[in-house]
Amino acid sequence: MVTLNRIYTKTGDDGTTALGTGERRSKYDLRIEAYGTVDETNAAIGVVRLHTGDTPELDAMLGRIQNDLFDLGADLAVPEREGKAERLRVVASQVERLERDIDALNDKLAPLTSFVLPGGTPAAAHLHVARTICRRAERVIVELAARPDEQVGTAGIHYMNRLSDFLFVASRAANGNGAGDVLWVPGQNR
Repeated sequence: MVTLNRIYTKTGDDGTTALGTGERRSKYDLRIEAYGTVDETNAAIGVVRLHTGDTPELDAMLGRIQNDLFDLGADLAVPEREGKAERLRVVASQVERLERDIDALNDKLAPLTSFVLPGGTPAAAHLHVARTICRRAERVIVELAARPDEQVGTAGIHYMNRLSDFLFVASRAANGNGAGDVLWVPGQNR
């Protein structure tokens, strides 16, 4: 359990922050950027949930995702190290649950005939914003994982890839299962 008695510590005033290992890194370090962008994704999903009260199944899915994103942030904040006790990690079963949720939502959707423009209901529009932030987080995590001196769990990368897919499918679900999708019309304004 985490206990937060003091919110400010002044230890970051020098432009550094601590990983879960205690190691201090610059606030612009790519690992900090990775879990910061995961946190940004989580905050965007929190905004989505202001508009999902009438869809309890979707809201429950988003609530589970928010908790998973905290798990991923913790995973990224404590790099894997040889000989160290294993910490909280995102695992394959979380990715598999997300895939089941995608399938459950997708089964109810009208087939797509064009690309979808971000928009429609407030929930759908905010889901598209969350999706784009999620894709940015995924790019940062993949870049971090590509560095030879950094360890990133593959399940976390898989989770973010599936999450962007989930957020797209969820946006369509929030648009009346696709009936209210705003479709791209190529060259419409020529």
